[in-house]
Amino acid sequence: MDLSRRPLTLDDAPALARLYAAAEEIDRTGDHFSADDLRDELDAPNVDLLRATVGAWAGDRLVGYGLVRRRDAADPVHMIRLQSVVHPQHRTDAVGTHLVEWFARTSREVHERAFPGAPLELHHGSHQNERWIAGVLTRAGYTHGRTMVNMRVGLADLPPQPPLPDGFEAVPFAFEHDLAALDARNDTFAGHWGSTAYEPDAWRHLVTGSKDFRPDLSFLVLDGDDGDKVLAFVLSHHYASETAATGIREHYATWVGTRAALRGRGVASGLLGHTLRAAKDAGFDRSALNVDVDNAHRALGVYERCGYRVDDEWHVYVLS
Repeated sequence: MDLSRRPLTLDDAPALARLYAAAEEIDRTGDHFSADDLRDELDAPNVDLLRATVGAWAGDRLVGYGLVRRRDAADPVHMIRLQSVVHPQHRTDAVGTHLVEWFARTSREVHERAFPGAPLELHHGSHQNERWIAGVLTRAGYTHGRTMVNMRVGLADLPPQPPLPDGFEAVPFAFEHDLAALDARNDTFAGHWGSTAYEPDAWRHLVTGSKDFRPDLSFLVLDGDDGDKVLAFVLSHHYASETAATGIREHYATWVGTRAALRGRGVASGLLGHTLRAAKDAGFDRSALNVDVDNAHRALGVYERCGYRVDDEWHVYVLS
């Protein structure tokens, strides 16, 4: 059957949720998205629905989609984020070729509107089980750039957690500290592979303004001399669509960071341990997070001290 193609609209979110569910039956990535989740994804400030999304339709059924996500900065490289999913019954060479050609063309157009003259890289993530898209990207010249791992820890039998060092206190997140937390995140992750600074609009949409954000399970360490400065943070989410699909209440530690002056003093592990105890008390079954295996701040060791263990892998493919 010939496929028709057009940009997505917010009204296509239910069809996109059905497409993801069909792909998950084969790929087993562990991700489950509701229509509301995907509507939020499509409505992000750095997504241009009309000019940077495409849906492939077999009649009235969405069988493939692609998205090009502009980044908030090119410092100095604009590392555009690509997303895609194709129905298992439509994973053909022709569909793969059309997808990577659309990525190349659309990424260049998005890039020229946002950061003309800056170097450009295309970044596409895929779960270890998503072998078809990994093959499509590799044949198109993308190379494996990085491995990320999902780590999890059960909370029912949570091991003893490291305490915060003397003199430091876990302060519950409050929205008066929102921009200070953003500043701390941008400072902490500056120089991390694949990371760029967030602008406030994107930060609020994706993180602290998300319907899934759990401020009650998010904690900060504030500067004792300047109470408006965040020194360390754990920001948490709970994805209700995952619980609906799996029956497991999973706390997600979305952002964990410590400014350079405090690294190596046990602040990150102590603040994360405080968060895990709070998540357990709130009735969560387990906690998860995602981290670069080559993290410059040796974050895997921090998370392992809190009981996390590697569960599965994601790979980032890059085209320069």
